[in-house]
Amino acid sequence: MKTSTAPQTQSNPWVFFALTYGLTWSFWIPAALWGAPEPAPVTTLLHYLGGLMPPLVAIGLTFLRRDRDAWHDYWQRVIGFGRIRAGWYAVILLTAPALTGLGALLDVLLGGTGAQIETRFLANPLAVVPFAFFTLFFGPLPEEIAWRGYALDRLQARWSALASSLVLGLAWTLWHVPLFFIEGSYQHGLIGSLSFWLFWLGLVPQSILMTWIYNHNRRSTLSAVLFHYAVNLTGELFALTERAELCYALLWIVAALVVIAVWGSSRLKRTRPGGD
Repeated sequence: MKTSTAPQTQSNPWVFFALTYGLTWSFWIPAALWGAPEPAPVTTLLHYLGGLMPPLVAIGLTFLRRDRDAWHDYWQRVIGFGRIRAGWYAVILLTAPALTGLGALLDVLLGGTGAQIETRFLANPLAVVPFAFFTLFFGPLPEEIAWRGYALDRLQARWSALASSLVLGLAWTLWHVPLFFIEGSYQHGLIGSLSFWLFWLGLVPQSILMTWIYNHNRRSTLSAVLFHYAVNLTGELFALTERAELCYALLWIVAALVVIAVWGSSRLKRTRPGGD
């Protein structure tokens, strides 16, 4: 690799989004049109292949820059545990469980039942182990080495951290649209429920918190992977009542507003003397 010989468009976030949407949807739209519900082999294969497109686009565009430093930085941000400050691990791993518990508690205080462990894991607790492994590698890891690992820096080079988070959160949300038409997918199962509407509200405040964490931890892609993983795993382990789920979604919005108010919209980060 040489240093910085790639055309300017290869650092343009819109190129990334166009390629990601085009390639992902070229698998997901045929999966929806195929008509066979998951776990039908062809439908499942097309679903997973589409999910691999964001990281492949991000890795490909990074490689095409022919910049050793950029290539090294990209992967160090993915695997570098040392980039994450010790105290931030608690924020990254416990925010989703804490908001889930608080949402359930609010429902209980209002007379509801709050939450319960998903019955499939009550019947077979050991099933959590392979499921936890699957949840990491089929969602958080491939998505975040693209959304936060590639797109976020390029958006923040142009706009404030808050504006970048809003754009990325919206792009991340809309990217899922074809999955609502694939019978048997998680998103298809949301149709007709309150969860369908809450899905459209949830990813933008999560995007704001992920930028906040990312900017405080030396642009750690791994921090976003772990945060996304904690959100997904918690959501799969616990079944919330509708009211608890609504409280949970509103708590994400409150958390995002607190972060904006305290840390500011420009960087979602205070600059400390001598700090990064």
